Amino acid sequence: MCVCDGGERGALHQKGASGTEPFKVLATETISHKALDADIYSAIPTEKVDGTCCYITNYKGQPYLWARLDRKPNKLAEKRFKNFLHSKQNSKEFFWNVEEDFKPVPECWIPAKEIEQLNGNPMPDENGHIPGWVPVEKNNKQYCWHSSVVNYEFEVALVLKHHPDDPGLLEISAVPLSDLLEQTLELIGTNINGNPYGLGSKKHPLHLLIPHGAFQIRNLPTLKHNDLLSWFEGCREGKIEGIVWHCNDGCLIKVHRHHLGLCWPIPDTYMNSKPVIINMNLNKYDHAFDTKSLFNLLSKIDNQKFGRLRDIILDV
Repeated sequence: MCVCDGGERGALHQKGASGTEPFKVLATETISHKALDADIYSAIPTEKVDGTCCYITNYKGQPYLWARLDRKPNKLAEKRFKNFLHSKQNSKEFFWNVEEDFKPVPECWIPAKEIEQLNGNPMPDENGHIPGWVPVEKNNKQYCWHSSVVNYEFEVALVLKHHPDDPGLLEISAVPLSDLLEQTLELIGTNINGNPYGLGSKKHPLHLLIPHGAFQIRNLPTLKHNDLLSWFEGCREGKIEGIVWHCNDGCLIKVHRHHLGLCWPIPDTYMNSKPVIINMNLNKYDHAFDTKSLFNLLSKIDNQKFGRLRDIILDV
C-alpha cells in the first residue's frame, strides 16, 4: 500500500462504521501495481465531503448524535512529544502516561472504536491525540449547528442523500436516527469549514448530515497521477474535495485535491450541480416541531425542487 505523505500525518477518519483509523494517503506520484495494495481495485470510490465528522450511537437509552472531540496532551507533554519527534522518526516509540499527560475531557466522552488500548486505556495516535466523541445535547451552544440537524423527541436527523428513485436528484429528508446507528457522517452547512457548498445564509443558516460513503463515484479514471489530475481539473464529477476508497477490510484510502496541487474550495462543486428536492412532510408526527427548527422551516417548502443546494431559501 502506498501510504504517506508526511503532510498528511494528521488525517484521521473512521474505520468501518464507528472506529477511527489513520487514512492511508494515496501517493499518486509513485503509484504502481507493486506499491499499491490490490484492495483498492475492488474498493468502492466515494466523494470526500468537506464537513465536520459526527457519529451516531446510543446514549441515555436512545440514538444520539456525537461530535468529534479528540483528547489532546497538556502543554508539558506536548512539548516533550514534539522534542521527541525532532530526534526520532517513529512517534509510536514515544512513551505516554495517559493519566497525567492529557487534558481532561467531559465525563460523557468516549474514545473512538478500533484505537489501540493499553492496560484498558485508549492510546494516542501518531499525532499525540486520542480520537473520541461527545454527545450533542440540545442546548449545548458549542455544538449548536450539530444540534440543529437532530430532534431527539422525534428521534430524527436532517440528511442529504440521493433520491431513492433518481440518482441524478438529491433529497433532503428527516431520517430516523435508528436507521443511522453506528454510522459516521459529515455535518455540512453555513457555518462549517467556510461553507463550500453554499448552504443557507448568515441570517438563515442551514446545516445537513451526509452519511459517509453516500455519494459513490461512477466514472473514476485509472489510478495514475496525470489521469487523476485531469479528472479533477476537467471532469464535472471531479469538482469535489477528494476521493475516499472504502476497502473490503474496512480500510479507507484517500486522495485530496491538495495532494495533486489543486485548490479547494472551488466555485462550482459537483454537489451543487445537481437539483435537490425537499421531502419534509411532518404530518405523520403526533405533535408539532419547534417553529424555529430547521425541520419546521423545511416543511414549509416540502416537495419543492431547487436547481441546486445553494438555491434553497428558507421560508422564515
